[in-house]
Amino acid sequence: MALTDSSPLTLPPPALAPAAALRRKHRREAWRTLAFLSPWLIGFGFFFAYPLISTVYFSFMKYDGFTAPVFTGLKNWNYVLGHYPFFWQGLGNTLWLVVVMVSLRVVFGLGIGLLITKVKSGAGFFRTAFYLPYLAPPVAATIAFAFLLNPGTGPVNHALSRLGLPQPGWFNDPSWSKPALTLLALWGIGDLMVIFLAALLDVPQEQYEAAELDGAGAWQKFRFVTVPHISPIVVFAVVTGVIQTMQYYTQAIVAGKVASGVIGGSGEQFEPGYPRGSTWTLPQMVYNLGFQRFDTGSACVVALILFAISMAFTSLLLRRRAGFVTSED
Repeated sequence: MALTDSSPLTLPPPALAPAAALRRKHRREAWRTLAFLSPWLIGFGFFFAYPLISTVYFSFMKYDGFTAPVFTGLKNWNYVLGHYPFFWQGLGNTLWLVVVMVSLRVVFGLGIGLLITKVKSGAGFFRTAFYLPYLAPPVAATIAFAFLLNPGTGPVNHALSRLGLPQPGWFNDPSWSKPALTLLALWGIGDLMVIFLAALLDVPQEQYEAAELDGAGAWQKFRFVTVPHISPIVVFAVVTGVIQTMQYYTQAIVAGKVASGVIGGSGEQFEPGYPRGSTWTLPQMVYNLGFQRFDTGSACVVALILFAISMAFTSLLLRRRAGFVTSED
């Protein structure tokens, strides 16, 4: 009798997709992903990456915008940080505005939002009244404030004199020019008021009721109920406020021009920062160096320093966010 092979039957392995087909599939997926990302990639490349790389490039060049750039190494950096007489004053003014103006805007915006949530009737009127100043054009609002705070003829100082109070020099006094700009920023607090108001109205009312049953007072309810719910909005307001204030330009230069009497016109010379450099900011410095003195290299140095400080502030605030925002957020 013939012997038969009793070993189990083995099926051939399933057919595997060829390597070329896999590569085509991955290539199609990559192109599809790039197609969806292309609007962002184009915007990022043209409006962020290219300007940033160009700014770094020109910071090492002597360039006036007309002749070919010439490599000068660290000469521009040495000039701005060691020899440009207004840099450190402008940096100090900018940081003062960031710390004081942003802090007060957040506090006042949150405070006004809290007050409006407590209004029983007429809340719509108060929302409109507080938001309308934010819609005023920055130049027009600054000119109006400069006339209102005029130390000689302004109605504010006239009212203070009637009350027997000191009359500051406001935009004509180096000690009061930045507080005057802060008052202007607080007058246009409507944007933050609306944001905080929406966040406050979103806090669950049952949690306030539960806190009242536990005997919590107004401060305890604000600290343990309101703040945990609105903390992401507070972080957002601070981060965006820092970024905007680091770009502070229009109000400072318009206030200085109006207070100094130089509104504009041919042949009139105006040195930014009036009075005595107290409103001189880093964005003004970029414009002054790049477009008035045609020193593009030094202007790029200031722009990079401004960018680095903004990134440092933002990174610090976002790192601190983990200790401020509750875990469920």
